[in-house]
Amino acid sequence: MTLRVVIMGVSGCGKSSVGEGLAARLGIPYRDGDDLHPAANVAKMRAGIPLTDADRWPWLDAVAAVLAQEAPVIVGCSALRRAYRDRIRDGAGGAVRFIHLSGSREVIAARMAARKGHYMPVALLDSQFATLEPPGPEEALTVRIDQPLPRLIDSLLPALQGEMP
Repeated sequence: MTLRVVIMGVSGCGKSSVGEGLAARLGIPYRDGDDLHPAANVAKMRAGIPLTDADRWPWLDAVAAVLAQEAPVIVGCSALRRAYRDRIRDGAGGAVRFIHLSGSREVIAARMAARKGHYMPVALLDSQFATLEPPGPEEALTVRIDQPLPRLIDSLLPALQGEMP
């Protein structure tokens, strides 16, 4: 089995930090889904305009292409709705492991307010939570983000190391 992992959750939950940390520990690449957005999507988000499904489909297809072509790989992608996760799975052409980073709006808003240089404003956080369809245990491994990053990464390693080729 080739490891294909999507670190998912609302903006500001730590997808990049967790994804980079896991990738480093597993010795595989990490790709940030933010880098796969078309310029028009980034411009909308920077302007405080939530994305529509029509905006997201090409981006989700790009995420799926990375999973299909670059595996083993970890990708950070919000994957907020089940339909988005299904699209990623279908496009990746193989099994995809989703890890949902879950946290309170207050914790995530504070993290977003503290980060510098990101195009996603805190003002869009409510739209992210409104769109989120939390995955069930049959669809994703859900972990709470209210723990130190090294501990969070350590807690995920056993589930992923068993899937390494």
